[in-house]
Amino acid sequence: MTAEELIDYLRENGYPEAVVRAGPAGLIDRWRKFVEEVEHGYKSGLEDYRKELDIRGILAMIELDDNVRDLDRRFEATLIARDKRVWESSAADPFWDFGYPGNARNLFLEDIRKEGLKK
Repeated sequence: MTAEELIDYLRENGYPEAVVRAGPAGLIDRWRKFVEEVEHGYKSGLEDYRKELDIRGILAMIELDDNVRDLDRRFEATLIARDKRVWESSAADPFWDFGYPGNARNLFLEDIRKEGLKK
């Protein structure tokens, strides 16, 4: 995917203009911030969580997996209930679509309970 195709994709899918302008580096930075937030106890809702998983899916789509490998390891280390599919960010079965952070709290914890992902 070219830089121009990425910009078009992000705009067509309703990403904020700041994300569009930041391009691949901005997507990597957004994934980093999300991983840090998860490590400290993710509080936002399930819908926001899924949007961040979509960011990771885009990084895979534009072949930047190597650029986020360390972040992926950190994120994966937080996940529990790995048999539960939380989202479908790509056609494959990427690890980030399964499970949820073990330190889930506040709105996120309520949402995953409502979805039947946690009892």
